[in-house]
Amino acid sequence: METHPSFDAYIGSDGVTLDARDVALLRAIDREGSLNTAAQSLGRSYAHAQRRVVELEDAFGALVERQRGGAGGGGSTLTTTARELLAAFERTRASFEGVAEIAETVIVGTIVERDGELVTVETPAGAIRALVPDGDGEVQLSLRADAVTLTDPEDTPVPEHTSARNRFAGTVVGVESGERIARIAVDVGLEQPVLALVTEDSREKLGLDDGSEVVVSFKATATRGVAVGDADD
Repeated sequence: METHPSFDAYIGSDGVTLDARDVALLRAIDREGSLNTAAQSLGRSYAHAQRRVVELEDAFGALVERQRGGAGGGGSTLTTTARELLAAFERTRASFEGVAEIAETVIVGTIVERDGELVTVETPAGAIRALVPDGDGEVQLSLRADAVTLTDPEDTPVPEHTSARNRFAGTVVGVESGERIARIAVDVGLEQPVLALVTEDSREKLGLDDGSEVVVSFKATATRGVAVGDADD
């Protein structure tokens, strides 16, 4: 089994991933004591919920013990395997969120356009769209590493196929590999490299090493800042 933190944690096995949506389903089954009632409480169809449980069990082993009893499928309880899986998911999410909290890029620039809270900030790397509630002039932006997407230049989606408003070509200048997560530093022409968090599996698939060419993308809503005067208060 491999554990892959990403924007939200998920656990993978045999090509199947258990994510937050699956965790919600298992917890609902545990709470309601019935797969049918659990699906209803989440606004999902019983058929889809049942199919998903079968898919997860094919990859992770028995997760739900069922008792026959009518069209709704009877009572259901979680197995020890399911409870261990839920605990592993929570450990992974907590670990990832702890890393994400301390891995961020600080960007300094000047606001050149404002549309409500959304602004355009001129930086050494070019214009960046960001959320800045108020203020003008010089601004300090913060970008969490888990909000940054790295793609191969040849596989980067065209702008109209993505909601990421900010996109810059860059070069990898640092790789810190961990057991499951790698922190990648990319030079895009700013005063400091942009930091990104990826799973070790993703790092290997993208071939991310010092000198690799990548495209850095992030949404305007993930880039938040304050006017420099406010930041010093």
